[in-house]
Amino acid sequence: MVKSKDYLEGLQGMSPNELQSELVDAKKELFNLRLQNATSQLDNTARIKEVRRNIARIRTVMTRKERGLA
Repeated sequence: MVKSKDYLEGLQGMSPNELQSELVDAKKELFNLRLQNATSQLDNTARIKEVRRNIARIRTVMTRKERGLA
């Protein structure tokens, strides 16, 4: 789990605009992964779960910054 912890620390150092950009990129990646999965082109289906969790991490950091908790 060191990898996700490093990712989270990286997110906490980002500005709100950078977080928004990261969120958009993650959503695009999730869409593409789902499309590949539907057409049986996706080899690593665990990546979908990882991207979904990254989206949740980004949203959590954004919410904390908005509320002044981070």
